[in-house]
Amino acid sequence: MIGKIRIFLALGLVVAGSLVLVPLQILSMKTGWWPETVILTIWHRLIIRALGMRIHVRGALSDKRPLLVASNHISWTDIMVLGSFADVKFIARADMEGWPLIGMLSKLQRTVFIERERKRSSGDQASEIANRMAKGDAMVLFAEGSTGDGNVVLPFKSTLFGAASMAISEGAAQEVFIQPVAIAYTRLHGVPLGRRHRPIAAWIGDEDLMPHLKVLMAEGALDVEVHFGEPIAFAKGSNRKETSRLMEARVREMMQAALADPLPSR
Repeated sequence: MIGKIRIFLALGLVVAGSLVLVPLQILSMKTGWWPETVILTIWHRLIIRALGMRIHVRGALSDKRPLLVASNHISWTDIMVLGSFADVKFIARADMEGWPLIGMLSKLQRTVFIERERKRSSGDQASEIANRMAKGDAMVLFAEGSTGDGNVVLPFKSTLFGAASMAISEGAAQEVFIQPVAIAYTRLHGVPLGRRHRPIAAWIGDEDLMPHLKVLMAEGALDVEVHFGEPIAFAKGSNRKETSRLMEARVREMMQAALADPLPSR
């Protein structure tokens, strides 16, 4: 019964907030009267509040540009978590564009949608990401290419770092900074999540969105940690595979540290 009440209240908050914020975001995109990220940040925070999540941050987004943020990926909620406090834009898989609410939110924040299985389009997509970084956008890349279960970091795909190479080869930048970021869901109702229960927060593979959304709304009170590592410079002559392995190792180290010693819930 309590779970149903939470779902009802959470949905009401998201719907009511969206009815106000969507028109404001569209107006912002058309007129430029205020920065687009102002409304987006409020919207992300609204969804985080509706889900009952608490966010703990270690470190900070780098102020170096052009910047590519290399993060692990556990759930669709990762976007709201990062977007609720960091001025970033996202790189997402193409099918997300058609999702209810999430797809609309993604379009309104100028997400770059990539079709990972279509090599013909990968060059154009990498070029768009490169241009966005050159213009000052900090672009978030979920470098595993899929979502994990919250216990381990999956191997990073070096091909997804092609945008950094293209930004340099096209002359948009002499170097690109790549910053590792680890996301970890650590507590539920203040109790540390063990290996068995961490997948509660995870949205894996072809799992339907709505059942997972209902579970999160019914549970509430998830703590999530975001750890920012030191950025490295990627320049002409840098090895994409070595960079990918380095980012993967740093993200894995930060994620395991968060899971082993989670910050206190507050």
